[in-house]
Amino acid sequence: MASFVKSSRLENALANVIQYRIRIFAGIKQNAKMTQHNNIMKSLISQRLYSTNFLSPQGPVDKPSLGGERESASYLTKSKNDGSSSFLTKSKNNDTSTFAPTPVFGSTNLLDSQTEQTTSEIVCDNNFEQDWSKSFFGLSTKAFPKETADILLAPIEVDDVECKPDGMLYLPEIKYRRILNKAFGPGGWGLAPRGDHSVSPKTISREFALICHGRLVSVARGEQEYFDPSGLATAAEGTKSNALMRCCKDLGIASELWDPIFIRDFKKKYCEEFFCEHVNSKKKRKIWVKKGSDVEYPYVRSSGGY
Repeated sequence: MASFVKSSRLENALANVIQYRIRIFAGIKQNAKMTQHNNIMKSLISQRLYSTNFLSPQGPVDKPSLGGERESASYLTKSKNDGSSSFLTKSKNNDTSTFAPTPVFGSTNLLDSQTEQTTSEIVCDNNFEQDWSKSFFGLSTKAFPKETADILLAPIEVDDVECKPDGMLYLPEIKYRRILNKAFGPGGWGLAPRGDHSVSPKTISREFALICHGRLVSVARGEQEYFDPSGLATAAEGTKSNALMRCCKDLGIASELWDPIFIRDFKKKYCEEFFCEHVNSKKKRKIWVKKGSDVEYPYVRSSGGY
């Protein structure tokens, strides 16, 4: 009787040990399986092969879309609890050596007119949008082609140069725009403001950046005088034109007009100076004009010559 009691106690103890070890091994196997599944899902999410918020859903939606890893965890949990076979289990049962599931987009179909590659290109393009009020993107990264450089550095035409009454030589603002259009094409360049207008009692100014083919080329502040507040709009447009001419110096356009030797030679060959009289005040002063041109109102040539 004593030996029977001992054997029954021993059998019960062995049974308890075996059941305990079975539970331990089952838990280890289950945790390893879930860890493997989670690692696969993290890899897919990092490669954007499984994502629900990559495209905005269109058409009827069966369920609210979750984001990234949160939905992937919910998907794995639901598959385990319901006993349904997920696409992971299906891939395993088919004994496939590689895993390449079809992308899922919030329980909706892909747009017929777009592909994943096209969408990724659009996202990349949006990432490269620049805030030209602060950015210096593309500055001095690469020289423009020789054909463009030849247009920008071409010598200025004598007939295009104008002379102010005080003897200052200048190229009309429209000439700069024509050279830029010829070099980069209409729409291939533009001026981007880099701040608000600065207004004083007599002048208005603003900083602009010259952008050519998506690259910042130069930054300059344009300024313009005004005499009445009603003329602020026109003066503000003048700041843009003035900034454009200053930015073009960095491209070499009409660079001769900042060369003292060229200025002296040009005025000697193509300009002349004589006394003129103001029509209203009758005051006399010396006026510079290009040869063959006459003075403009309100001045007229002085009959006495001085």
